[in-house]
Amino acid sequence: MLTSLAIIFLLGLLLSSIFQKFKLPGLLGVMLAGIILSEMKLLDASIINISGDLRKIALVIILTRAGLSLDISELKRVGRPAILMCFVPACFEMAGVTVIAPQLFDINYREALLMGAVIAAVSPAVIVPRMIKLIEEGYGTNKSIPQLILAGAAVDDVFVIVVFTACTSLLKGQQVSAISFIQVPVSIILGIGAGMVLGGIFNAFVKKVHIRDTAKIVIFLSISFLLIELEHQLEGIIPLSGLLGIMSMGVMIFKINENLAKRLSVRYNKLWVAAEILLFALVGASVNLSYVKKAGWIALIIVMGGLVFRLAGVLICLIKTDLNKKERVFCMAAYMPKATVQAAIGAVPLSMGLACGQKVLTVAVLSILITAPIGAIFVDNMYKKLLKR
Repeated sequence: MLTSLAIIFLLGLLLSSIFQKFKLPGLLGVMLAGIILSEMKLLDASIINISGDLRKIALVIILTRAGLSLDISELKRVGRPAILMCFVPACFEMAGVTVIAPQLFDINYREALLMGAVIAAVSPAVIVPRMIKLIEEGYGTNKSIPQLILAGAAVDDVFVIVVFTACTSLLKGQQVSAISFIQVPVSIILGIGAGMVLGGIFNAFVKKVHIRDTAKIVIFLSISFLLIELEHQLEGIIPLSGLLGIMSMGVMIFKINENLAKRLSVRYNKLWVAAEILLFALVGASVNLSYVKKAGWIALIIVMGGLVFRLAGVLICLIKTDLNKKERVFCMAAYMPKATVQAAIGAVPLSMGLACGQKVLTVAVLSILITAPIGAIFVDNMYKKLLKR
């Protein structure tokens, strides 16, 4: 396992630097490193077995960074669009795939809805670092555009995963009740509430007990991991979003003690250097190119068709806002990338033995290969032209 980790970090750093020299996002090089290592079978089985946990650790780090950079007072100014961005674009994309997929694949509408739920989630791992960069550089912050996208992306994943769970239950013949969908707001509210409370307790603790910032990071990470575990332990009893709770902890610390939040954020930035390589290399390793070759143009049409519906959903969220045309185009592009959720749940229908499993996995893989590079390249190269500083 240690050899595999060494190869991932070294090859990931190398390809990332090469891509950056050509003015391309480094994450593309890291994803390519994962694909190469997977295709050449150079990754130890133990790494693959724990890849889900490793990806979750990286997500914890990036969502904490987001929370520590998010000023809730600025988010309140956005209001209605921030709430709509949490679920409207995902609903539009799921509806689009549900309509398009049965016309091209030999699947029914319920299977098409499941496919839509798999590819509808936006990727915090791609979006969050870029929005944090925009906040730090001051681009779009006059209209709280990065904050709008940050908040929407975090809740979007919770919503989509609940819909995905309901779809798999439906296809397995289990009953899906209204309670399944009530779990969405309950999970969001409890997650935010738990995060706010823990953030307040953490801040009070570090005020009374003087410890180094490095130790504070260790404590913060430990609380974050326990929140994730609490979500698993309460599954089927009380819905709770651990990832939203982690982000809310950061938001609360920023609200109470902005100076502490900035100091912790600097240290999380350093952790992200290694976590980003691990996350996107493992996402790349989950890509099976043979699946993509089999599906070909049909899967491509479904992914692109779903994106058209998604972009329309983003536009609807921004109706009656003071954003100009350039800013709306930026929001649409920034809400496009997919990677982490698709890598995590894309293979689940296949492992469950569902007839549509192979097709769902193929479309999920293709959605990563298309949207993550396009979205990242667009944001990295166009934010200075589309947003005001």
